This record gives sequence, structure tokens and C-alpha cells, in this order.
Amino acid sequence: MTPKEITHHRLRNQQIALTTCHTPEEVVAKLGAMQAQDYGGALWAIGLRLPNTTEVEVEKAIARRAIVRTWPMRGTLHFVAAADVHWMLKFLTPRIVAGAARRRQQLELDDATFVRCEKVFVRVLHGGIQLTREEMFASLKRAKIAVDNQRGYHILWRLAQERVLCFGARQGKQQTFTLLDEWVPAVSKLEREAALAELARRYFGSHGPATLQDFVWWSGLKVSEAREGLEAVSSRLVKETVDGKAYWMPPDMPAPSRASAGIYLLPAFDEYMLGYQDRSAALDPSHAQKIVPGGNGMFLPTIVSNGQVVGTWKRTLKKKTVVVTPSPFTSLTKAEARAFPAAIERYGQFLGQATAAI
Repeated sequence: MTPKEITHHRLRNQQIALTTCHTPEEVVAKLGAMQAQDYGGALWAIGLRLPNTTEVEVEKAIARRAIVRTWPMRGTLHFVAAADVHWMLKFLTPRIVAGAARRRQQLELDDATFVRCEKVFVRVLHGGIQLTREEMFASLKRAKIAVDNQRGYHILWRLAQERVLCFGARQGKQQTFTLLDEWVPAVSKLEREAALAELARRYFGSHGPATLQDFVWWSGLKVSEAREGLEAVSSRLVKETVDGKAYWMPPDMPAPSRASAGIYLLPAFDEYMLGYQDRSAALDPSHAQKIVPGGNGMFLPTIVSNGQVVGTWKRTLKKKTVVVTPSPFTSLTKAEARAFPAAIERYGQFLGQATAAI
């Protein structure tokens, strides 16, 4: 297996080149979890993998509680399927919360304060109430709990990881919070060994070909835990060695097709980039700084052609049109130039807007 074949298989397994899913929740469940720091980009990450769907339809899946936005792994926002949110949070977040002890000291937040905050939120959100971030902060201020200097954000972050809160449906342009147990009651319970195996099954089934180190990065698990999970499902995977590295993937993968050689507009923080510790198969290291300018952790939307990241892009929303501005690393080939309008058109259809390119 060559590096080029790795990227083509990833495009298919990640549902980008050829989807087997029919609903937003199927896409999210298939991938296990999908990065969602950039809300609009995360909606498109789902839509990209679900032809003919729209942004409105993805948000309806959030409103009907089929997918949930919260902080299930690495202290980072993700979308997860409703059926997975409780066991993922229970299993993955304790280490992240424990690792933030110094930050809590800096913010002068102790366990007693978090208990007070939880009581406030349970009172104001009980009965299915959804409140914006500012309304959540206002409820804390009324209880004489300070929210300045990032204290408020850290309180929301901590209580979401402790399965008290989650994001609700968007109100206009405002994100809301609600009580997790009311929004999505727990329906499944996985013990440690089963959780490790399920994480590994989801990851390598959707992100493969991938290495153990990639799985460690994605999940935030200890190396020993990730290896245990991989070993639990390895009999259902195929291993290939490329340049001395062991890659794991689902068995019986179809050969790369014309679809996997196409051109795609990926959102910022897409799993195709963020789902791996080693991104060199899809991204020439010489272009890495163009994806994350200044190395500040803010990943730009990318143009992927034939499995390779060949540039970045940005959108400008106008009254009735979305304008897409590409920034290719080098001049697009004739084939790429011909395919690019169709990729833009697909994005416009997702937004329900006409498109233009600059």
C-alpha cells in the first residue's frame, strides 16, 4: 500500500468519496466523533459526507436530539451520536478534567464552586429549558459567582464533561445550553473494556488506514489503553506495513474509484486532517504552515484533490450568494479547474444559496 492509496482509502472510509450513510446521526456515529470547534464548519463536515442534505437538515438532527455537541475527548468540542454521548463522556473526560487542575487554581475555582454552579444550572434549566451562554452566565452572576477572565467558559466546559450540561439547539445565531440528562437520557452503558474496544472499532473502521499513534492522538487515551482497544478488535481489521509503520483498516476495502480522485472543499478542523497525528500522507509537510498559519491551532478550510491537500479556501456570505475564494498552493491543473465549480456548487446547495468564485 502506497501513501497515495492510504489517502484514497481514508476518503472512502470517512464517507467523503462514497457514503453509506443516510442521516446526519449515521455519519456522526460512523466516524465516532467529529470535531466541532467551528460550528458552521462542523455542520458542513457532516453535509459533505451526506450528498443532497442541507445545513437546515443537519441542524434539525441537533434539534431532534439525534446528535449532540459537547466536549467528549481531548477537551475539544465534537459532535457525537446521542446514543454515544453518555458513555464517551464517562470514559474519556476524567483524565482531561484532572489534567486541568492548575487552570482551576489560576481561575480560583474549587470543587465547592462547581457544586454551586451545578445547582444553579439544574434550577434554571430544569424542564427542558435552553439558555444562551450569556443567559447561563447571568444566572451565575445572580448567585454571586464570577464569570470573568474565562471562569464562565471553564465552568461550562467542566460541567459538560461531568455530564451535567450539553449544547442544545441554536437560537438564531446563538448557541444554547441545556441539561444533558433531560436532552438525551442515557440509553447505553459500556464498561472499560467494552468502551476501549468500541472506540477502536469506530476509529479504525472510519479513519483507517491509521496507526496506533493516530488512534492515541484522536482519542486522547494512554498508549497502553489505545493498544488494548486495538488488540480487542484487531481480528476484525487488516494490517498493512508502510515505511515501517503498521496501519490498521477495515477488511475488504474496495479499490479506489473516480470519486476518491475528485476534488473536495473540506471545512476547517475536518476529521480528514484532524483525525491523525501524522498527516503527511495527505499534506506535504512543506505546506503545513499554510493550513495552520503561525502554528496557533486554528486549522483553515482545505481543498483536497486526488486525496492531497492542494490549497485552502474561504467563504464570504452575501445577501443571496456565497462567494468561495480559493488559495491553491500552486496553479490548479486543468482537471482540477474543471472540477472546482461542481465542488463549490455542492457547498452552495448545502447552504441553500447561489454560489460564485473569485
